[in-house]
Amino acid sequence: MEKKQTNKAQFSIDTRAAVLTQALPYIQQYHNKIIVIKYGGNAMLSEELKLAVMGDITLLAQIGIKPVLVHGGGPEVTELMERTGKKPVFEDGLRVTDKETIDLVQMALAGKVNKDLVNSIHLQGGKALGLCGIDGHMIIAKQRSKKLGFVGEIADVNPQPIRDVLDKGYIPVISTVGCDDAGNIYNINADTAAEHIAGALGVTALIMMTDTPGILRRQDDPASLIQELTVSQANQLIREGVISGGMIPKANCCMNAIRREVERVFILDGRVAHSILLEILTDEGVGTMFR
Repeated sequence: MEKKQTNKAQFSIDTRAAVLTQALPYIQQYHNKIIVIKYGGNAMLSEELKLAVMGDITLLAQIGIKPVLVHGGGPEVTELMERTGKKPVFEDGLRVTDKETIDLVQMALAGKVNKDLVNSIHLQGGKALGLCGIDGHMIIAKQRSKKLGFVGEIADVNPQPIRDVLDKGYIPVISTVGCDDAGNIYNINADTAAEHIAGALGVTALIMMTDTPGILRRQDDPASLIQELTVSQANQLIREGVISGGMIPKANCCMNAIRREVERVFILDGRVAHSILLEILTDEGVGTMFR
């Protein structure tokens, strides 16, 4: 009995040592490099998983990587709208945003969601500073269409406020509201914002955390996960209908980031604990990588 326990303990030690050894070249590869992590939507709804993700981001910062967290928060916006008696309306998957709604968007994203994430990072032992696209006029936007109201299209990104926060040793946590030169505030799609921010910063990697395992060859079959794609292969999968529905704009953001000279872009399942560490610091990975 004692021998079996010893063997089991030794196996556990060997396994942990192997994992740490495997991580070393990746830590060296990403050391002092910026990684943008987009986190939002349904992947944020579990408090336990949220703390795990913030712990992973804190760990990356503490081993010499520079994470930048870009977040959405559609469910929180919807909840706030319903609490104030305002019914959410969507057109082509985008929230119709009148003047009252953009005030609620700003309250939810730049206020509660942003500060909750900052606080979660601090609870994990990290240092974070909350920003939104209005700060330093980081995200300059223009109106996407009149029927959508204050839904913005990104015209320019000023990465200097993000670099300033990184240089002070903090993890920037960015909510995706933008502004124009006239002072109008716009609701910005978080995937699009992450893509533009990653490109403006010239980052090594962009991680898109969502509520799916990645790009699947057969819908609803996690075993059919496609682990690696080029831009041309992804376009072919769109033409074939393999990438369809809500995954098309997400895949387009990934491809646009590659065109903006981001080296690698990953779609990861935010519902899987420690998926960031598994993708960045191990050989196998757990999501889909665009290159």
